[in-house]
Amino acid sequence: MIDKKNITGIILAGGKSSRMGQDKAFLKLNGKTFIEHSIEAIKPLVYEIIIVSDNADCEMFNLKCVNDVIKNSGPLAGIYSGLINSKTDYNLVLSCDIPLITADVLKQLIIDDEPDIDIKQIVSNGKPMPLIALYKKRCETLFFKLLQNDERRLHVALNQCKVKNIEMNPENELSTTNINTPEELKKI
Repeated sequence: MIDKKNITGIILAGGKSSRMGQDKAFLKLNGKTFIEHSIEAIKPLVYEIIIVSDNADCEMFNLKCVNDVIKNSGPLAGIYSGLINSKTDYNLVLSCDIPLITADVLKQLIIDDEPDIDIKQIVSNGKPMPLIALYKKRCETLFFKLLQNDERRLHVALNQCKVKNIEMNPENELSTTNINTPEELKKI
């Protein structure tokens, strides 16, 4: 297992939440905000947590908060903003709109140190989940180059990296549910 002192947690909380109609990071489930669920899941596995968000309310968590370096550029820019502020080689990236995520699911990404792999991502229900993934710090160079060339699509970046998929056990698939709409929130 990768030593937690070599891992930074990066929580992406800067999305527009346009389908939800309000900031997803501060929606509540079981008395806690979505972002609090993310913090609880990632905290036991990392040395430091960075929240990437332009919302000043994120300061209330007493964690390192950084703004998107390149505004309105999606998750690629959010991950890049976290990576350039990280001091570790390994970076556990998690979107804040996955409130059922658990440390056990995230732990699958850090079991083995694989030096030749740039990104390890969860695959759930047959779908790759690059916002539940372990990114090497070295990805920041490529991500910056893509962003400078006006490329905002995360899958374009992943296609240029060595990516390993970690298949979820079917019994854990609910924990990777991404909540984007009021209807999806009601379902959980």
